[in-house]
Amino acid sequence: MYSLEVIAFSIESCTTAVEAGAQRIELCDNSFEGGTTPSAGMIKMARSLVDIDLFPIIRPRGGDFLYHDDEYRIMQEDIRLCKDLGCNGVVIGILTKNGSIDVDRTSKLVELAYPLEVTFHRAFDRVQNYETALEEVIKCGCKRILTSGLHPTVNEGRDILKHLISLAAGRITIMPGSGLRSSNLKEIAEYTGAKEFHSSARIEKSSSMLYWNEEMTEDLRYTILDGLEVRKMRQILDQLPGTNTE
Repeated sequence: MYSLEVIAFSIESCTTAVEAGAQRIELCDNSFEGGTTPSAGMIKMARSLVDIDLFPIIRPRGGDFLYHDDEYRIMQEDIRLCKDLGCNGVVIGILTKNGSIDVDRTSKLVELAYPLEVTFHRAFDRVQNYETALEEVIKCGCKRILTSGLHPTVNEGRDILKHLISLAAGRITIMPGSGLRSSNLKEIAEYTGAKEFHSSARIEKSSSMLYWNEEMTEDLRYTILDGLEVRKMRQILDQLPGTNTE
């Protein structure tokens, strides 16, 4: 009844997601930019290693979600690639200059992606009117919306999340994400009525290099998925009322 999606910024994290009990992976590159489209090689490798749902993000760069024509064409090509490589869905988000959903381009990407499912990501949290935006995303044919309720975290946006789920009335899935951990998952689930959840469950891993050039000051840690945290969240969801554990 309750599903858990996690972000994987590495191949190592993909296998961790499966072992820890996640139902879906949002595959991304560049954790420090909030996630951009992973390489073809990474998508292909991830697909060969995991049998749960795999949804690469289709985001050609960091920054805002207003894309020029060349960037839009890149997004189209990346969606075609995801279809060819056997992904289950893609994650997209395009806005107009005035903070509304780019309905024309989003609809075309959803049509291009079919039969893959499409999640509209947290570009939704940048819209000017979330009630109007909800109807626009539904009109575009997206399967779900990943959102923190137009606030930095789900704790801050929980009232809007609850309202969105009520407004959606089963027409589209509202999936809370951003700042969601085992410490607040039960509370958010019970307060909002959400059935799907999204978490980065990230930790930083230090380099295994034995030699360091002391003149180079960059921090070479990288982001991986915390399997223990994912297991805790999965256990919490499995204990919520209405869960079929048979």
